[in-house]
Amino acid sequence: MGSLSFEKDFEPSVVTPRGLIANGDFGEMKRLKVATPTTPRKNLNVAVTEPGSRNDGPSLDCILMNYIDTLSQRINYHIGYPVNICYEHYASLAPLLQFHLNNCGDPFLQNTVDFHSKDFEVAVLNWFADLWEIEKDQYWGYVTNGGTEGNLHGILVGRELLPTGILYASKDSHYSVAKAAMMYRMDFEMVNTSVHGEMDYSDLKAKLLQNKGKPAIINVTIGTTFKGAVDDLDIILQTLKDCGYTYDQFYIHCDAALNGLIIPFIKNMISFKKPIGSVTISGHKFLGCPMPCGIQITRKSYINNLSRKVEYIASVDATISGSRNGLAPIFLWYSLSAKGQIGLQKDVKRCLDNAKYLKDRLQQAGISVMLNELSIIVVLERPRDHEFVRRWQLSCVRDMAHVIVMPGITRDILDSFINDLLQQRKKWYKDGNVTPPCVAQDIGAQNCACSYHKIDFIIP
Repeated sequence: MGSLSFEKDFEPSVVTPRGLIANGDFGEMKRLKVATPTTPRKNLNVAVTEPGSRNDGPSLDCILMNYIDTLSQRINYHIGYPVNICYEHYASLAPLLQFHLNNCGDPFLQNTVDFHSKDFEVAVLNWFADLWEIEKDQYWGYVTNGGTEGNLHGILVGRELLPTGILYASKDSHYSVAKAAMMYRMDFEMVNTSVHGEMDYSDLKAKLLQNKGKPAIINVTIGTTFKGAVDDLDIILQTLKDCGYTYDQFYIHCDAALNGLIIPFIKNMISFKKPIGSVTISGHKFLGCPMPCGIQITRKSYINNLSRKVEYIASVDATISGSRNGLAPIFLWYSLSAKGQIGLQKDVKRCLDNAKYLKDRLQQAGISVMLNELSIIVVLERPRDHEFVRRWQLSCVRDMAHVIVMPGITRDILDSFINDLLQQRKKWYKDGNVTPPCVAQDIGAQNCACSYHKIDFIIP
């Protein structure tokens, strides 16, 4: 097969959606559209039709372009979930869509099929191995289909090493941790958390001592899903030591889905120089990728317990999934190469600064709000109107909502959100005649601006 000429054989402009800037400048697109409110998209009621039955209806291309236009208009209102939708290389990598790339089996072993991207996958894994301080000949890993698969794999490694172990995880852990316990039929201990979402280490200690006869498999959350709280790995390791657990009696999995690319540029917390067993992050979150994906890394000495030779694919497999998306590693490789550590560090600083900006603006407006240290997740009182929640695509739990200040979220977008929120609050609370809810139990009395707690509320 001859080499592919991108200029001759493929025109990136063909896949450039209407409403997007042709050169991929998402920042410019945001500035152009931020002042134009849009409503949440409705179900398109799409159906699969036979080729001859579309004479009276829209063409396939028309349906797709309308869908792309709808998504393009909603970009500025995607602030409630941890997905970085600001990447500029979709057109550069679009030619790869003409190939089926399947990375089944061990990424470090070639198989008989050439249509894979394991070369790029290993490059990405090596980059994260350096970031998390483990030598290349000491680790094993793969690019997963997302953070949940990474958690399932990390906990499975721990279960195989310590078959009678009890899984410990905080109440604010990602839901996939409890799913893993159910799937693997593991004994599961839920550990209490502080009002900020961090693990309660005294409760962990009590439960460890109560179950002293069994090994411990601990899920450490490096950035909880809703509040962005970080479990302190060093305190957990000291707690294990205080409870008499030796290295061969515990396994630690670090779920760093969002913060795995934030924490290393602020504080050297995630490191295989410490006695941890595995780390996982989501590739589509802080870094950004068009398809869900993640990175899972564990110690090479642990993986033999899972590895199985599969003659059909002429490889060894120790992954959760069989077929794996071969496009994802290339997108991750491209992003890491384009940004580098310096670019990522700039993203981290900008997101942290913008999160503090949002928190301060809300606080000055008398709105209950909380921002954890090392976090880009701003937690605030839940908006009263479901339409407002849908417009801004907010995630809500009990009386809380949150905004996740990702790299593509500019201050113009945050200002638009704040102004809209303040206008709506005048209607919800009838200019002060209706009292906003008390959220002290959810985010702490010091962060609550209800009529009772704002007596002691001092704006810095």
